[in-house]
Amino acid sequence: MAKITISLFEVKEKWQKELLQQRLPAASFSLRFSPHKTSPSNLRQHSDAQALSIFIHCRIDKAALTRLPQLKFITTNSTGFDHIDLAETRQRGIVVSNVPYYGENTVAEHAFALILALSRKIVQSANRTRQGRFNLKGLRGFDLKGKTIGIVGTGHIGEHAVRIATGFEMKILAYDPFPKPELMKRYHVRYVGLEKVLSNADVLTLHAPYNKKTHHLINRGNIRLMKPGSILVNTARGGLVETAALLVALRSGRLAGVGLDVLEEEGIISEDKKLISSYLEREKLSVALQDHQLLAEENAIITPHNAFNSQEAVLRITQTTIENFQAWAKGKPINVVG
Repeated sequence: MAKITISLFEVKEKWQKELLQQRLPAASFSLRFSPHKTSPSNLRQHSDAQALSIFIHCRIDKAALTRLPQLKFITTNSTGFDHIDLAETRQRGIVVSNVPYYGENTVAEHAFALILALSRKIVQSANRTRQGRFNLKGLRGFDLKGKTIGIVGTGHIGEHAVRIATGFEMKILAYDPFPKPELMKRYHVRYVGLEKVLSNADVLTLHAPYNKKTHHLINRGNIRLMKPGSILVNTARGGLVETAALLVALRSGRLAGVGLDVLEEEGIISEDKKLISSYLEREKLSVALQDHQLLAEENAIITPHNAFNSQEAVLRITQTTIENFQAWAKGKPINVVG
């Protein structure tokens, strides 16, 4: 029986490589590892790949798929899959799987780390003491107990955010097209419209998927509804929030702070050569420049798409990726999307 050729991108840690080799033995699989993201040049070196493992920074579109004529299966090491052109993979008969449940507690915990850092001015406090200054002027924060948290999206991650908020004795408003009666009963969650969430939340945290319907879910039209002095946290996808609207709300004082693990066009601002490319679309360039302005705002805490990155979650991701490959190889794919 011929071996299945698998190309795995963004595999940077020795233990991951060893676990993949152990669970996908050489007798049945030929594994090729790359620590890098996919690119037009390195994809040419993997033109015979039958299966692919990628992460969110690997854009798999028509051009990429054209360079992979033997490809039959893609597994992304993430819950989100908006970096993959599903219409094109369907047309080519390529099965796509994801990792649906690896980080419901992990990402929710990171969201609350950002919430606490903003509510108690942790970054400003740490920076001040590092400079040998111990005065408290401007460092007064606020309690979470008794405050209203707005949770947009109550899927696996949002549901865990509900549990954490309950522990802080917060009042919980939620927006989701598919309310969960069990959350309403057990945690006293009130499902309301998005506008009501925005106008009543002291803290807004986003846990919705990114797609055409949720693009700029928070925008210049509705961000003005948010309570003056409220804070916004986004650990989901950058495209859920219109960056220009976020800057205006932050600078005007409508928002007292923002905590972001994701940004629009974060792939561009992470690489200077992309930012200065003459081929960059004007709209994308504008957003990338706004991202850089956000980085300079004192009341913005921005982390580098790191919410998923706990030891336990990365192990779960790797294990599920292995299971995705094994199931597909047996002709019974799991965690299929699109």
